[in-house]
Amino acid sequence: MAVLGIDLGGTKLASAVFSEQGALLSKEIVALGVRQGAEVGALITAQLKKHLADRKDLQSIGVSVPGICRSKTGTVWAPNIAGWDNYPLQQELQREAGTIPVIMDSDRACYILGERWQGNARGCKDAIFLAIGTGIGAGIIVNGTILRGAHDIAGAVGWMALDRPYLDVYTSCGCLEYHASGEGIAKVARKMLQEKPEYQGLLSHKASETMTAHDVFKAYEQKDTLATAVMQQCVAFWGMAVANLVSIFNPEKILFGGGVFGPGVQFLEAIRQEACQWAQPISMAQVSLEKSQLEGDAGLYGAGYLALQHQYPV
Repeated sequence: MAVLGIDLGGTKLASAVFSEQGALLSKEIVALGVRQGAEVGALITAQLKKHLADRKDLQSIGVSVPGICRSKTGTVWAPNIAGWDNYPLQQELQREAGTIPVIMDSDRACYILGERWQGNARGCKDAIFLAIGTGIGAGIIVNGTILRGAHDIAGAVGWMALDRPYLDVYTSCGCLEYHASGEGIAKVARKMLQEKPEYQGLLSHKASETMTAHDVFKAYEQKDTLATAVMQQCVAFWGMAVANLVSIFNPEKILFGGGVFGPGVQFLEAIRQEACQWAQPISMAQVSLEKSQLEGDAGLYGAGYLALQHQYPV
């Protein structure tokens, strides 16, 4: 007996087979390349078909998707995939899977589910996964249950209002995401670079349109002044976000993951110090800030957990 987990990311599609005891039996990664719209759906369906042919003992299938996973219709809104405003992914996959059930959820929900199952949130009834990558989202477990909201959009914390006055640049992504996501780090660095024509540091040779968060982290490690200013601003926003999450949800743990929080782990103590200035003090003193144990596989494990929980109560 086995279950299948599928994790759709921004650049790749990961899939894995898990035993009913939760052991990872096999794993495969396929690049999305330039695929968009129905091509991405076709890729997921093809991978599902391959696994169904290879494993005749699959009992259920869990799928992690970016953006909004609409539980009532099985459709997906994914901001990074053109044409996925209301994509009927569950219908496509269920057609291929036949009688084997397909269960879907958002990637942010799957991140915290994966960590609660096999990562740093094991044993937690109240925990949050703060995913900081190209965008920012949070998977939130309250009293052992995923918080999805009335329309499956809970956890869109990139839209947290953490500064004023309101700026038009927040319209497409939100305040926190604009200032402190992977894309945000690059945007802030570009803006600072334009405002400091006298700057002659490590980032000065970068054309503003080609600068990435990776460039900023690399320059920060070499004590570049502009990169240091960018990261100090990010820490401030991450700390305020943590403070709000702690004050509202009183979690046992907040886990940090996503593409930015490989190099970003070094800032955890600074984030805690910033959060302590803003958060409900008793709650803040009790929460643990930790990095994701599963890292890039958190969504994949969460998808496996969805499938396993559906087939065998975990």
